[in-house]
Amino acid sequence: MNQVIGDILPLALGVAISPIPIIAAILMLLSPRARGTSLGFLAGWVVGIAVAVTVFTLLASVIPEQDPEASTPVAGTIKILLGLLLLFLALRQWQGRPKPGETAALPKWMEAIGEMTAARAFLLAFALAAINPKNLIMAAGAGVLIGSAGEGVGGSTIAIAVFTVLAASSVAIPVVAYLLASERMSAPLESLRRWLVDHNAAVMAVLLLVIGVVMIGKGIGSF
Repeated sequence: MNQVIGDILPLALGVAISPIPIIAAILMLLSPRARGTSLGFLAGWVVGIAVAVTVFTLLASVIPEQDPEASTPVAGTIKILLGLLLLFLALRQWQGRPKPGETAALPKWMEAIGEMTAARAFLLAFALAAINPKNLIMAAGAGVLIGSAGEGVGGSTIAIAVFTVLAASSVAIPVVAYLLASERMSAPLESLRRWLVDHNAAVMAVLLLVIGVVMIGKGIGSF
């Protein structure tokens, strides 16, 4: 169990540090409907992460069990392919970073965040967690690691819960902090938002590069 949790920690961190959902959550906290939309967004984020990693855990669990000391080429190949996809996304992120003096471009849908309802915020967060390619690949990687570890239902459930809590923490922390002390959190959240907007591409490029290399290493070790 400890080995599995240790293996999925980098992937959970990769989802947690993804700047776009954090920026979206902050924009909701600074909007007129802060309480409803932020709670809806947090709920969708948690559910989306849990659903994605659970689906891939179930898919990976159908890989035939082998001797723990034997090679697992199927799982290893999947891990390597996921790692290569992460490296490709890292390159795309780095190439897309703003040049000196340019303003970072954000998704068009962020302009409508101030008008969102809690239900729409839930659906948006679910899509960002379970459908967004970067997060989906990291959830897939975690699912493969959990499902192929042979920990049984109980162990897999614990690992999924740990992954979900850690991956969702970066959205949960500002939401909870704002709801507990909204007046004091407005200025720090705005500063964090500006920093994330300016450094979004570079942060994700480095993060995806590191996690991609780790995933490829795990894949090679499975042979």
